[in-house]
Amino acid sequence: MVGITFFCSPIGLGHAARDSAIVQHLKEIPIKFVTGDAAAKFLKQLEFNVEDVYIPPQFVIKNGLLQNSLRWLWKYYKYYKDCKDISSSIIKNEKPQVIVSDEDFASLTVAQEQNLSSVLITDVLETRFTKGIGSIIERKMNRSMKDIMKKCDVIILPEEGIDEDNVRRVGPIVRTTNYSREELRKKFSFNKKTIVVSVGGTDAGKFLIEKTIESYTKIKNDVELVIVSGPSLKKDYGENIRNLGFVNNLHEIIFASDLIVSLGGKSTIDESKSYGTPGIFIPIKNHFEQEDNAMREGFSHEDVNKLDSLISEKLGEKRKPKSYDGAKKAAEVIKDIFPK
Repeated sequence: MVGITFFCSPIGLGHAARDSAIVQHLKEIPIKFVTGDAAAKFLKQLEFNVEDVYIPPQFVIKNGLLQNSLRWLWKYYKYYKDCKDISSSIIKNEKPQVIVSDEDFASLTVAQEQNLSSVLITDVLETRFTKGIGSIIERKMNRSMKDIMKKCDVIILPEEGIDEDNVRRVGPIVRTTNYSREELRKKFSFNKKTIVVSVGGTDAGKFLIEKTIESYTKIKNDVELVIVSGPSLKKDYGENIRNLGFVNNLHEIIFASDLIVSLGGKSTIDESKSYGTPGIFIPIKNHFEQEDNAMREGFSHEDVNKLDSLISEKLGEKRKPKSYDGAKKAAEVIKDIFPK
């Protein structure tokens, strides 16, 4: 029997990362994940019960700029319809007691049609991908999204702030480790000042890897560069640069490093702040969510052209760890609506 079915968006790895942190506090409840692509691989490596069935639309990125936003929106709508059929079949067969959706609105629609308890985990309350005539279509989609949100039992936002209506702000949701920083540095063979470049589950961050390597070659100090390229960028970057490829413990690598260079994904930003690791966050241009996240940390896409000075500055920055318990709070919110 499945108590909770977690429908996890496979667009990027951040959703799966934070969901894995929440589930650690729900061990007494039988849980199954439904997702796809790199997110499914990630969760399977952590030995969760996973159904790999979603095929997400890919962003088209050229030189760090999001291309054809309206076309992507249409692809996303088709993806939503496919996910609705898939989730409907799974919910019918599994009969879970609660549906938890990490930005998978298709499963929420099905859950609400069947009067099942539903929880939404999300970073954003509306999208802003398009401009001009395309924004008319997006506004209509946003209205539909807000209608779904209103019908949720609860919405979990991984940010700090005041609760309102059915929204619960639990603070950043981050993964934890049982190892000390010294133990992790030894485990990963980080013997020098270590810069880590992480670009998530797609090839969208190729531009950032290339720009960081370019800046790294100018550094005269005793510094090493480690790349976490994810599953889509399988490449040898030279004998003096390590590529770890796909990992399921990025939070530990962030903790062990001296500087994280990444896109504007919220999960990576939150984990770097939690462990006190200085970070540089360069968003994809025209990706509103990443741009908003990066702006809150003082960065913009144009900072990709200032990496030389930013790396030098951030490598000298002191660590300032912060304690977050968003994962535990999110789990408690979910438990509160679970049938007694």
